[in-house]
Amino acid sequence: MAKGLGKGINALFNNVDSNEETVEEIKLKDLRPNPYQPRKTFDDEALSDLKESIQQHGVLQPIIVRKSIKGYDIVAGERRFRAAQQAGLTTIPAIVREFSETLMREIALLENLQREDLSPLEEAEAYASLLDHLSVTQEELAKRLGKSRPHIANHLRLLTLPDEVQKLIAEGTLSMGHGRTLLSLKNKKKLAPLVKKVVNEGLNVRQVEKLVQQLNENVPRETKKKEAPKDRVLKERESFLQNYFGTSVTIKKQKKKGKIEIEFLSNEDLERILELLSTRESSE
Repeated sequence: MAKGLGKGINALFNNVDSNEETVEEIKLKDLRPNPYQPRKTFDDEALSDLKESIQQHGVLQPIIVRKSIKGYDIVAGERRFRAAQQAGLTTIPAIVREFSETLMREIALLENLQREDLSPLEEAEAYASLLDHLSVTQEELAKRLGKSRPHIANHLRLLTLPDEVQKLIAEGTLSMGHGRTLLSLKNKKKLAPLVKKVVNEGLNVRQVEKLVQQLNENVPRETKKKEAPKDRVLKERESFLQNYFGTSVTIKKQKKKGKIEIEFLSNEDLERILELLSTRESSE
């Protein structure tokens, strides 16, 4: 099984031994997209630009494919394939190689990650798929892809948001920053009206952070004792911690002592938070 693909993906595609591999002209009708393609949508304007380039200069870099029962599966180069279709071509230059299902999944994700083509939700879904099919931990996946573990964990947490919120992030109406801030809302019943307000008023992440902080402060306390209102400095520190950990954080102060409560949604989320703590300690 391939290791360290995050660093070696370019070599995989570019280092072609002309003595062992040849570029073939393959009919477009015999090709099908990578079944593990994480990208759900393709930018129409970018495809149009690529189509015009292909019409003028042809397909300069061959796509990578593997043989299948009904033809060929595209391993890398689906944008070129789609643009070639739009340009009216009937064939496309390709290099045929053998790939396992596991490698197909990794390459499909890595090709898009290197070009920064994926939306936050597409990236999160791709990570979840790899974790499931590779049976590896987030730490192991991070090493394979050349990513940090918090990066992967923060994306995966987006998948715990309601479907309607995920859809807004996928469409680009809300950003990943919006999503992470909404995850820190304690009263989940207030999420839907808050999201509606954010969308209707076009609120930025900083504005949403303030709203979430206000809503969290109004959450009924289980204790019978009425807590003293938090001072400005305490609120700022609480907000900083929420942004840093990407989850709900509450600071409770009583005279000379107090406590900090950090919410986690799963065992993996707890590990993510612990890693952030250890990372901060090692940097100091």
